[in-house]
Amino acid sequence: MKIFFLTLFQIFLFILPVFAGGGGGEGQGSTTYPLASSGLGYFSIFFFVMAYSLVIFEEVLHLRKSKPVLLAAGVIWVFVAISYVGMGNTHHAEEAIRHNLLEYVELFLFLLAAMTYINSMDERHVFQALRSWLVTRGFSLRTIFWVTGVLSFFISPIADNLTTALLMGAVAMAVGGDNKKFVVLACINIVVAANAGGAFSPFGDITTLMVWQKQKVEFLEFYAIFFPSVINWLIPAFIMNFTIGKEKPAEVEEHFTMKLGAKRIMFLFLCTIATAVSFHNFLHLPPAAGMMLGLGYLGFFSFYLKKKEKRTYNVDDNPLSHQTDHSKPQYFDLFTNVARAEWDTLLFFYGVILCVGGLSQFGYLSMLSNYMYMDLGPTTANVGVGILSAIVDNIPVMFAVLTMDPVMSHGQWLLVTLTAGVGGSMLSIGSAAGVALMGSARGIYTFGAHLKWMPAIALGYAASIALHLVINAKHM
Repeated sequence: MKIFFLTLFQIFLFILPVFAGGGGGEGQGSTTYPLASSGLGYFSIFFFVMAYSLVIFEEVLHLRKSKPVLLAAGVIWVFVAISYVGMGNTHHAEEAIRHNLLEYVELFLFLLAAMTYINSMDERHVFQALRSWLVTRGFSLRTIFWVTGVLSFFISPIADNLTTALLMGAVAMAVGGDNKKFVVLACINIVVAANAGGAFSPFGDITTLMVWQKQKVEFLEFYAIFFPSVINWLIPAFIMNFTIGKEKPAEVEEHFTMKLGAKRIMFLFLCTIATAVSFHNFLHLPPAAGMMLGLGYLGFFSFYLKKKEKRTYNVDDNPLSHQTDHSKPQYFDLFTNVARAEWDTLLFFYGVILCVGGLSQFGYLSMLSNYMYMDLGPTTANVGVGILSAIVDNIPVMFAVLTMDPVMSHGQWLLVTLTAGVGGSMLSIGSAAGVALMGSARGIYTFGAHLKWMPAIALGYAASIALHLVINAKHM
């Protein structure tokens, strides 16, 4: 814990001198940033760093990650408004925050629809059936290691890296049992594979979704980083593979079958993805609008399922009602699955977007962009983004890059998409997948256990960047 407080403090000490050299807020058409050296500007940085330090230690403090960033976002925008009112501009802060709110609403609606589909498939036992099938196959531990890795890599682009990690982590723990060494290695492999798989798909990670929605990379163009993503996972997996024996785990009797309509919900989810892509590519409408249309598909199918399962429409039978008779079967209900969305995560994204947007109004992101992308160069800066995302989390880092909007080639946008997506694998706290598995495999898969394999993961990180620079050289 001390290491990370020191790291955050060092970051804070580093950025203050860089920002202090500034001199108008962003969007003022000036190369100077007077608000950057103001007391309220410094306090805004301080609040953000302190809030994010609480996010990093969510598992230790048992404080939900959304709470500190929600507080920090509100305080930072109060400081922004006071600063601009003091300059005689009473409308700039309002216009700026509305722009950030629009960006958040698009992300929120997209994720809400996707989470509802994932929750619906979970309620229909899709993931449980997959886990049951894997656990009862009689595979060796080494085979399970590779099977969970491969599935993590290819499920993540559709179901997102967090859901994939929890699903495959449950399989690894069910198979591994008391074999803590296997569980640790399998969890590390799953985190790396899920993050790598999510890097080449707009649906695989929040960062790739943001890049796609900002139209920096088109849907099919993400597949240009497929092979670098594969290498990012394969190298550490290959190294870890030699430490796992070929013995078979103890047999586990666990049987799940999918409920009525499960396969059709999976098909509707694929149709929803196709709809979102079509909205973006052909109609030039926000992908979130396509996802919400897809939620409409599920809404009508849920009505069919209710009728098929002989659902009664009495108020007392409503699954959301406190008066539900729990002795009665629980039928499929769309709004129950909407309510099961990860609201802490959705509110966390609000806090992050508003915090970073507020800091940009003081001119900090423009100054940081000039330092990183002009002084250091885009390749060095984008490699650094991946390393930073292992410490701070890739979501605020990528949103900051998108807010900076540096002038870069197409190949550089692909590079930062890759590094922000896979860089978090180097530390267990660097991605949502790692944090989630630390919670579900508490006491077994830990920060220290993951840290032991960081050199192998870093080797995969370096190799993926090198491969991208070679095979996508024409885009650089």
